[in-house]
Amino acid sequence: MHRQAKFSIGDVVKHKLFPFRGVIFDVDATFSDTEEWWESIPEEVRPAKDQPFYHLLAENEDGEEYVAYVSEQHLEHDTSGVPIRHSAVEEFFVLYDAEHHSYEMPSEVLN
Repeated sequence: MHRQAKFSIGDVVKHKLFPFRGVIFDVDATFSDTEEWWESIPEEVRPAKDQPFYHLLAENEDGEEYVAYVSEQHLEHDTSGVPIRHSAVEEFFVLYDAEHHSYEMPSEVLN
């Protein structure tokens, strides 16, 4: 049984354990990466597979950009009001809404 995802595409989130934040650009209902990737996560912080996993355009405190794959249990809303600086943001989104801490997708994608 799949549960409803807590976060949506465009939401700005931050990791609860590690110092990075990002904007969600895709959601998997449950874990869908490789077993090798999952086992590479230290056991004490390894998430359950039966929860939503999010693809993020992420950035760390040093400004490094990357794509992250993160379980719902390790994310929370980022309410800083600071836009994500990742260079690929404009490939997916058109506008940052500081009040809602989220990005809007282009209207042609929503139709």
